Amino acid sequence: MLALLASGSSRSSSNNKLAESENSAQNSNNMSWGTELWDQNENLAIHTNRGIDALDKFANFLRDRVAIETEYAGKLRRLVKNYQPKKKEEEDNEFTSVQAFRNLLKEVGDLAGQREVVSESLQLQIIAGVTLLSKTLREERKKCLSDGATLQQNLTTQLSSLDRAKRNYEKAYRDSEKAVDSYKRADMDLNLSRAEVERYKNVMTSKIQQSDDAKNEYANQLQKTNNLQQQHYSMLLPSVLNRLQELDEKRTRGFREFIVGAADVESSVAPIIARCMEGIVKAGESINEKEDTFKVIERYQSGFTPPRDIPFEDLSKCDPDSVQDSHYSNSTSNHLTIRGTMSANKLKKRVGIFNIFGSNKEDFSDLPPNQRRKKLQAKIAELTQNIAQETKARDGLMKMKIVYEANSSLGNPMTVEGQLNESEHKLEKLKVDLKKYQGFLEKASQVPTATSSPQASRNQLQNGHRTSRHSNGSADDHHDDGDDQPDDAGSLSSSASPESGLGTSHTSLPGSGQGSANENAIGEDTYYETEVETLNPVGKCRALYPFEASSEGSIPMSEGEELQVIEIDQGDGWTRVRRENNSNGWDEGFVPTSYIEITLYA
Repeated sequence: MLALLASGSSRSSSNNKLAESENSAQNSNNMSWGTELWDQNENLAIHTNRGIDALDKFANFLRDRVAIETEYAGKLRRLVKNYQPKKKEEEDNEFTSVQAFRNLLKEVGDLAGQREVVSESLQLQIIAGVTLLSKTLREERKKCLSDGATLQQNLTTQLSSLDRAKRNYEKAYRDSEKAVDSYKRADMDLNLSRAEVERYKNVMTSKIQQSDDAKNEYANQLQKTNNLQQQHYSMLLPSVLNRLQELDEKRTRGFREFIVGAADVESSVAPIIARCMEGIVKAGESINEKEDTFKVIERYQSGFTPPRDIPFEDLSKCDPDSVQDSHYSNSTSNHLTIRGTMSANKLKKRVGIFNIFGSNKEDFSDLPPNQRRKKLQAKIAELTQNIAQETKARDGLMKMKIVYEANSSLGNPMTVEGQLNESEHKLEKLKVDLKKYQGFLEKASQVPTATSSPQASRNQLQNGHRTSRHSNGSADDHHDDGDDQPDDAGSLSSSASPESGLGTSHTSLPGSGQGSANENAIGEDTYYETEVETLNPVGKCRALYPFEASSEGSIPMSEGEELQVIEIDQGDGWTRVRRENNSNGWDEGFVPTSYIEITLYA
C-alpha cells in the first residue's frame, strides 16, 4: 500500500513537472493572465470592472458632448433665423453689403448643419457602439467570474474530501497500531486463555484491514485532488482568466477605435466647414462700395433737373398787380413738392383724388421718371416670364389633347379642352397687359424738352395770372372792381374737401393780400375762397386713351380729344386741363398724365 502511494505521488510529481515545462514553453511565446496571474483572480475581477466603468465614463462624456453640439447647432440656427432680413428690408437686397450678410447667414446655417451632423454621427455610430460594447463586456465578465467561482468551488470540495480521507486514515492507522500492541501483550500473557488471545488477534486483523482501507481511500482522494488541482491551475482556471484577458483587450481595443472614430466624425465635416469659411470670406470680399453707391443713385434718382435761376424783377418797370403776382410766385415756388401742390402748413396737398385713383395707377405715373421706368421695366419682365410659363403650360395641354385624341383609352380630350381655353384666355390677357405696359414704357422714355422738373415748370407758370379755386372748384377772373364771374357748370366739383385735395391750388395762397375774398379754417384742414383771374394755358395736349372721370375733381375725355394744359403734373400723376364748352364756356379739371400727350408752349 505504501508502495502504491509512493508510485502515485511520483506520477503526480512527474505530471506536474511536465505541465510546468509545457507552460513555460508556451509562456515564452505568449504571456497570458492564465499562467502569469493564476493566483490574482480577485484583482483581475476588480481590474476588469474598473475598465468597463472607464468605458461607460467615455460614453457619458460623448453624450454630454452631443448635447453641447446639439445646443450649439440649435442656437446657431436661431441666430440665423433672428437676423434674416424682414420683408420690409427685401428692397435692400440689391446692395452688395446686404447680399454679403445674407450669404454669411447662409454659411453660418450650413455650419450649424455640420454641427448637427457631428452630433448625430456621434450618437448613432460612437455612443451606440460604446453602450453595446459595455453591455456585452459586463455580461461576458459576469459569466467568466461565475465560471471561475464554480471551478474554485469544485476544487475546494475535492480538497475537503481529501482532508476527510486523510483524517480517517490517520485514525484507522492509530487504531490498528493499538490493536497490534494489544495482541502482542495478550500473546505474551500466560494467564489468558487461548480463546481470549484469539479474540485479540481477530481485533488486530480487523483494525489492520480498516487501516488499509482508509489508506487506500486517502491515496485515491489524494490522486483525484492532485489531478483536479493540476487540471484547475493548468487548464480550467487559465481558460477563465484568458477569457477575462480577451474581454479586457476587447474593451481596450474598442476604446481606441471609438476615440479614433469620434475624431473621424469631426474630420469628415472639416472640409465642409472649411468651404463654409471660404464662403464667408468670399461674401466679405464681394462687398463693393462703389457698386452700392451706384445702386443708391439708381434707386433714388428722380430724373428731374435742379430749378433754374430765379429772374431779377425790376419793380420800376412793373405795374403793382404784376409786382404782387411776381412776389407771390417767387414766395411760393420754394414750397413746391414732388408729390403735392405745396408744402405749406395751412394748405392741403392734392392727395384726395390721387389716393382714390392710386389703386388704379398701373402705369406708375405717380413716381418720378427714373423710378417709373424701373417699375415699368420690372413689370414688363414679370409679364414676359409669366407669358413664357403660360405658353409652356398651353403647349403641354395641347400635346396632351393630341395624345388623348390619338388614343382615347388614355383619357378624354374634352377634359383638356376647358383647361386649354382657360390657358388661351390667360395668355391673351397677359399679352394685352404686356403691350399696354410696353406702351407705358415707351411714353415714359420720351422726355419733353420743356418739362425739366415740376418746380422749373412751375416757375414758367408764374408768368400767368394769379388764380384760386372757390369751394366749388371753379376758376374765375379777378377784376379790380371786385365783381365775380358766374361759376362754370362744368368746373371742378364744389366739395373742395380733404378727400378731393382740390381746395387750394398751387397759385392760391391765403393772406397774400389781393385776391383773397374769405378764409374758412376748420382745425388743420383750412380752405380758402378767393377771387381769381383765369390761368393762361402753358401748352396743349391730346388724349391717347379715353378717360371716365370717376373721381372728384377730374373731367372725362375721349381718345384723340385736344385740350389746353393750364397746370402741369406736379409728380403726382395728374395734369390740370381745360376744354371749351359751348354751354357754359369752359370745363376744367384733372386728367391722368399718362393718358395724354403734352406739348408745352415755348
